[in-house]
Amino acid sequence: MSSPILTFSKVGLAYRGRLSLFTKPNWVLKDISFELLPGETLGVIGRNGAGKSSLLKLLADIITPNTGKIHRKPHIKSQLLSLGLGFNKNLSGIDNALMALVTQGSSIRQAKTLIPIITEFSGLGDTIKEPVGTFSAGQKARLGFATAIHATPDVLLLDEILGVGDKDFKQKSAKALKDKVRSNQTVVLVSHSTQTLKKLCDRILWIENGVIKAIGEAQKILEMYETEAVPT
Repeated sequence: MSSPILTFSKVGLAYRGRLSLFTKPNWVLKDISFELLPGETLGVIGRNGAGKSSLLKLLADIITPNTGKIHRKPHIKSQLLSLGLGFNKNLSGIDNALMALVTQGSSIRQAKTLIPIITEFSGLGDTIKEPVGTFSAGQKARLGFATAIHATPDVLLLDEILGVGDKDFKQKSAKALKDKVRSNQTVVLVSHSTQTLKKLCDRILWIENGVIKAIGEAQKILEMYETEAVPT
């Protein structure tokens, strides 16, 4: 078995209220321990407020834990597919795409070769040369998705996103995501859909009330989850 690409060891995450320094911390995640293996698709399930999105932010290195340790293999990059969060509205779609690709580990030369592919996939045409601040929400989503799906992070993090845009683009983006998940890409997928997770995931991490309730083979854990009929 391959060595883990990333390891959580007794990780805890807490938020404090803003009104007082003496406000008790709200522990969103507690004592989280698991390993992420290279090339696997790990599904994350649990009801709203269980801590799933916070877990993705920890995986993306957007936030750091209050307790425990997260160990990443050297030079590992994780990308949270956010469909345009962080775009610079004053820069063109092309420049934003280039910045995103380079940030995720592509060389400038590699990134430039991907621009025609991203332009074609997004369907933006010459609009991609305009400042992102002039884009509609749908155009930003198209650019964000097209860029993210052609980036090559070591770990791709998905939060309930399996298709964006109008009907045709939604079908195209959903297929592209499924192809990415089924490749050798390491993926962590948060979803409420047990059917989606059954189709795409190797293992499932079930979180409830900030702690791991179960982790293991996808079919087995999802059957447990459905048997308990956890409300979503």
